[in-house]
Amino acid sequence: MSEKEFVEKNIRLSFEFSKYLVEHPEFEEKIPEGAEVVILLEDDPDFNREAMKLAKRAKKEGQEVVLVKVKGLTPVPLSRLIKPEVVSV
Repeated sequence: MSEKEFVEKNIRLSFEFSKYLVEHPEFEEKIPEGAEVVILLEDDPDFNREAMKLAKRAKKEGQEVVLVKVKGLTPVPLSRLIKPEVVSV
């Protein structure tokens, strides 16, 4: 996995994790304030290897680290519209 691929995937996961926390505030209570959250993907050892490098670096710098394992991401919908209908022509 290239550094660019890792960074792009990590940004996408971080964004989705932030949205998840907004929808599930009780999950955020499990994460200590100020902790570095490192997301691991269940079936992506290449990504996880790079993510663990970040976790180890943060730990070495004295940062508390929380690992969050996810199964993956659902496909991105092409549209988020709900039941559009033509009301006049």
